[in-house]
Amino acid sequence: MKVEDKKWIRVRIYLVAIFFLCGLTTILLRALQLQVFEREKLDAIARAGIIDVVKLLPKRGTIYDREGHELAVSVEVGSIYANPKLIEDKVKTAGQLALHLDVSQSSILSLLKKNSPFVWIERRLSPEKIKQIKALGLIGVGFTSESRRYYPGMDIAGHLLGFVGDDNQGLEGLEKKYDDVLTGPQRTLVQMVDALGRPFFISNPDSGNNRNLYNLTLTIDKDIQYKAQQALEEAVQKANGKSGQCLIMDPVTGEMLAMAVVPSFNPNIFREYSPGQWRNRTITDCYEPGSAIKAFLLAAALDKNVVAPSTKFYCEDGEYQVATHQVHDTKQYGTLSVSDIVILSSNIGALKIGQVLGYSNYYEYLKRFGFGNRIGIDLIGERQGTVRSPEAINLVEQSTVFFGQGISVTSLQLVNAMAAIANGGKLMSPYVVKAMTDESGRVVKEFHPQMIRRVLSEQTSHKVTSILEDVVSERGTAPLASITGYRVAGKTGTAQKVNPLTKKYSNDDYVAIFVGFAPVKNPRIVILVMIDEPRGDVYGGMVAAPVFKDVGKWALNSLRVNPEIRLVETVKESPQNNTQSQYKPVLVRETDLLPDFRGKTMREVLKKGNELGLDMLIDGSGMAISQEPVPGSSLEGIKTVKVSFRPPV
Repeated sequence: MKVEDKKWIRVRIYLVAIFFLCGLTTILLRALQLQVFEREKLDAIARAGIIDVVKLLPKRGTIYDREGHELAVSVEVGSIYANPKLIEDKVKTAGQLALHLDVSQSSILSLLKKNSPFVWIERRLSPEKIKQIKALGLIGVGFTSESRRYYPGMDIAGHLLGFVGDDNQGLEGLEKKYDDVLTGPQRTLVQMVDALGRPFFISNPDSGNNRNLYNLTLTIDKDIQYKAQQALEEAVQKANGKSGQCLIMDPVTGEMLAMAVVPSFNPNIFREYSPGQWRNRTITDCYEPGSAIKAFLLAAALDKNVVAPSTKFYCEDGEYQVATHQVHDTKQYGTLSVSDIVILSSNIGALKIGQVLGYSNYYEYLKRFGFGNRIGIDLIGERQGTVRSPEAINLVEQSTVFFGQGISVTSLQLVNAMAAIANGGKLMSPYVVKAMTDESGRVVKEFHPQMIRRVLSEQTSHKVTSILEDVVSERGTAPLASITGYRVAGKTGTAQKVNPLTKKYSNDDYVAIFVGFAPVKNPRIVILVMIDEPRGDVYGGMVAAPVFKDVGKWALNSLRVNPEIRLVETVKESPQNNTQSQYKPVLVRETDLLPDFRGKTMREVLKKGNELGLDMLIDGSGMAISQEPVPGSSLEGIKTVKVSFRPPV
């Protein structure tokens, strides 16, 4: 190659390099001008192009039951808006829209006459409506998608779930309690103009909102909840009652399996009900517990060792004078043991047990059981009830508290206190939210069983349970609560209500109660049933106990708790004269079942496992929260049991 050619190639390379360098320099200088020197001016021009910003309803997280069934979901629905400035024939447009919407033409026309670039025509419409109106091809009318709350179970757990308002904000129940958790990022509908001045809309998330959307998984079992509501509603109707409540909880963990209130309401159409029907009465309404309190009087007296189950008291043949107050029993009882006082529900007997125990000790135990204080469940609106201190109550008033008058409780307090008797003396913290998950399903927070305090010794709880089991026998006040195949323990209550006008106890209005648990050995459920103002039969054993039986049988089957089958072997004997054969029972024994280790310490689990000859596989540390196989399984063929532990919260 000639020297001249090489020089020319080098010159061209330099020229190209200089050209690109100049171009790059120009771009950088222009960027500097736009981004730094003219930033505020250009920002103002851009903002001037934004005509309107409309906030759209944020999506909410899903609420699931313990098995993953949806209880509250967000669904996408269509909404219609308009830009009145783009609509020339407003009357015609209003008329066409009115033909397909449940809105008058005059109402739509008044919207279209507004001096605004944006008006909502109708929000949260069905897909069919949106399709019909889109087909009209109306100029100046636009469409966007919004989020709407929907409860697929209708009235199932409505009082627990609550509902949301027009702006998708939680107004009642879990929706309000966990509003910050369930509410997702804010979205906006931004109207801008293009280079020709024509408006258009874009939808964007609000960049200034850093909310994360979370889902809730509850401890509630949808099927058990449904059964509780169904059985309770039938009972209230049958008794011509005013209302009813039914709570079901796991006594070992404190998990609420069902919270039913009658009358119920459908949160999808909550405005069609009075505000009085919205509240969760199981935590907001207080009432006198009546004889149901005797279970806790018994527990306190036995735990203090001031009486034994066999200790006897004279029950005054049905009438007993305390100062100026006359105490009556439904029957004329003479001398009864402590056990029989509770089994037969003698008011006079309870009063005499209370006199031996002393009101100060009784008050202390009532407070330890959780009465007179908010338990602290993860719901809004819980009330604390009333238990008067020894300094604030006279002798007559003290006497009536021993059999359930002059004290007020919530259903949650009553069922939680009974759970402490059922589980061996531990007062657990009841809860309804099991976990929080993000949109991908990853668990971001989990809730575990938490013991508030030990109320009774395990030995005392076993003694009380044995007596309460006889309450459900034929000689007790609640044989209608018995469940075939399972041992049941519990206590009835029939409390007179105070007439708000006379301020005296009514002879017509009562509260009928039964609260109990099953199975007696390794209990899996505690159930409270309360019927307010039943007519006809008013006793807890007649009105509330059958609901316990119905719901309890369903719940035990749903939880796959095996019946406690009794095996009976007989030997046939032939008399010497061979005239007739006779059968003689030889052996009666209960099938051995796998105990419930949940709520126990690692030492307790290992000790019990060794006693049963089982190999125990331990996972984690702290308090037992789950096990495989499930409690109540037949021990036959089981060699190894895996128990998972978590530290207490």
